[in-house]
Order: sequence, then C-alpha cells, then structure tokens
Amino acid sequence: MLILGNGRVITRDVKNPYLENGAVAIDGATIKKVGSLDDVRAAYPRAEFMDVKGKLIMPAFINTHEHIYSAFARGLSIKGYSPDGFLEILDGQWWTIDRNLTLEDTYLSAMATYIDCIKNGVTTIFDHHASFGAIRDSLFHIEKAAKETGVRSCLCYEVSDRDGKEKAKDSVIENAEFIKHALKDNTGMIAGMMGMHAQFTISDETMELAAANKPDGVGYHIHVAEGIEDLHHCLKHYGKRIVDRLYDWDILGEKTLLGHCIYVNKHEMDLIKDTNTMVVHNPESNMGNACGCPPTMELVHKGILTGLGTDGYTHDMIESWKVANILHKHHLCDAGAAWAEVPQMLFEGNPQIANRYFEQKLGVLEEGAAADVIVMNYDPLTPFGADNCNEHILFGMNGRDVVTTVANGKILMKDRELQHIDEAKVMADCRQAAGALAKRING
Repeated sequence: MLILGNGRVITRDVKNPYLENGAVAIDGATIKKVGSLDDVRAAYPRAEFMDVKGKLIMPAFINTHEHIYSAFARGLSIKGYSPDGFLEILDGQWWTIDRNLTLEDTYLSAMATYIDCIKNGVTTIFDHHASFGAIRDSLFHIEKAAKETGVRSCLCYEVSDRDGKEKAKDSVIENAEFIKHALKDNTGMIAGMMGMHAQFTISDETMELAAANKPDGVGYHIHVAEGIEDLHHCLKHYGKRIVDRLYDWDILGEKTLLGHCIYVNKHEMDLIKDTNTMVVHNPESNMGNACGCPPTMELVHKGILTGLGTDGYTHDMIESWKVANILHKHHLCDAGAAWAEVPQMLFEGNPQIANRYFEQKLGVLEEGAAADVIVMNYDPLTPFGADNCNEHILFGMNGRDVVTTVANGKILMKDRELQHIDEAKVMADCRQAAGALAKRING
C-alpha cells in the first residue's frame, strides 16, 4: 500500500470535497481511503508513506481529445506552407505530416506525448490518430507506448477518403481490429473507438463501411463542424446539416464523442442532447486555427455532456481551462461567463466521458475510485479552501506545477523525475526521427 499525505487534498467528492491536512491511501490500482492524515496513517500503519510536505493533492487530469500524431510538428517549418484558411492548414500542415509518418514515428510521437501528459498530471487521454503513410498497426504501436508509460488511453484511427478508398478501408480495418483487441483487455487501461476525420472527407460508401465493421459496444470519435467549410460541404452535397447526416448514419449516441461543434444550431444541439451524445471543446486549437468560437456555454446549459480537450495544441489541461475561460468571456462580451461551465467540463464532464469507456471511477479521490492522483507544488499566498480552490488552480497554477503523478496505483513521476522511463533516450530518439521526418517532407 501507498499513502500520499500531509497536504491539502481536493477530492472532487461532493460529500467530502476538501481536507486541510489530509491523505490518500492506495491499495493496488484502487483508492482505499481518503481522510485526515492521522486517520489514514492509523488505519494503515505499515503502508509506504509519501510525505508531500504541504503540497496540493488532487485527482489526475483527463484529456478527452488529443492528437499524438502532431508531436513532431513542434518547430517544423514546411517549405511553401502559407495557409489561407482552415482547409489549407489541414492539407498543408497536418495531412502533410501524417502522410509522412512511419510506424516508428507514431510510436515515438506517442512516447513524447505520454511523457508530456505525465509531466502535466494527465493520466487518461482520448486520442484521435492519423498516419496515412503507415495505417495498419499504428494503434497497436501507440498502445505499446501507453503500456510502457502507464497512461490510460482510448484510441482510434481517423477514417477519411482524402487519400483514396484503399486507405479509407485500411483505416476502418485498423479501428475494427484494435477495438476488438481492446474489448478483450482486462487491465482497465486501454479502450478503442471508431475514429472518423470529419464528414466532409467521408463518403456515404465509407460511412457504410465503417458502420458495417464497427464492433458493438463502442461509438465514434469524429470532428464536427470545426470549420465553416465542413458545414457548407454537407449542405451542398447532402442537403442537410452535419449532425443530421451523422444522425441518419446512426453515429450519434452515448458512446460517441463529437469534437469541436463550432457551427451547430439549436436543432443540432437538440439531436445531440436527445441521443445522449458527448461533445469535447478544444479552445486553443479553435482560436489558433481561426475557426471560430463554439456555442459551448449553450451546450453545457442544455445539459449536453461536454468535456475539455486540447486537440494536441498542449498537454496541459490547466492551460486549456485558462484559454476557454477567457475565450468565452471575450466572445460573449460577458465577464461573468465560463466561471462555472469550464471547470464543470474539466472536473465533471471529462470523468463522465471517460467512464463511458473505462469501468473504474475516474476524476475523484474517494474509496473505490481509480488510483490516479497528482501532487502539485503550490503554496497559496491567500486563503485556500473548498470554496475557492478552482480559482487558485486557474490563476495560480499550470501543468508544470505537478511534481508527482500516480496512475492506476503506479508512481509514474516523483519529484519531477519520471520513473521506469529513460526520458533522455526517448527524447534523443524523437529528435532523430523528427529530423528525418522534416527532411522527407521538405525533400
């Protein structure tokens, strides 16, 4: 057993939200007890004790929309790339990168992303992968990295017709094979979905192929109305709005996750709500791509299960929260907007989304929940408690304040040092692979 104690504890448990001097006892992959330091140590006197020395103990973060394949984009300059609009950003940068990825690149991109996740206190991700240069077995290479690093992962491959029917078929098969594999996994650490890029790159023929090959018990992970071009395409080619097309293909449902949803109307929101479909908001990406601001506050107010992601833009969920907070205030010209909605997405929506794919309760420190715990180095200069801890996190912390990360009961990082991972070697391998990728792209 392991006890993390002698610190402030934010539990996210409404019955026991905050402990001024508390502790968390972990037995295997499960939280055994949360309480005062004295009570927990008295209950388990022989447990290993990690003294956090007054630091903050809280549940690890969850990221409900990641892009591992974008890891090697950092600092990459592509010759001739000068995009004018969202479609040129996709084709000129992201599709160019993914067409040139090898399986080894995918594995190393995953290792790099998972290391950043651990350093930012993220222990569960929903990744949306693309590597049209090497489709088959790509999800299994990501899974290898997930197991080596210890990050819980729900994976999918991005089905698209953009590079032809054969690659679209390979993409569907990769999803189907990985989903079947994941459904047999009993670790509680791996899951799969049927990934889809966006409706504007998916024909009816490929929609039908994906539906025919999707195993029961899982849903779809798809970008929806991220750019206005997606909506215009659907109206022109199918005579309907995007969510209506997805509804007609039976894509909506409680296991399906819709990314972005910028250009959706009230009717589409009603369809999303009525089908109990999930949505994930990615504020930095939306702003960086100049795609627009989604009606996220309205989605949350309507009772749609909405989470917070990063779209690969960052791996720091606090950063994503900070950006969402000011984006919606600015967009709505309302300084009172987003105070409650964004932390609700991060601390309630993300765990609820994750628990539609992972059985053990996530995002909370309570008996029986998954032992996903982080310690943050934060010494508040003003009063701190259950009533204002969110404001302290928002304005006083960032992901790099995480000093210790525990996932599934295993210590992945302690005092900013990764455990069981040779970070220097991984980074050296990544630099070499990223350099080779840049040369392939630029000729």
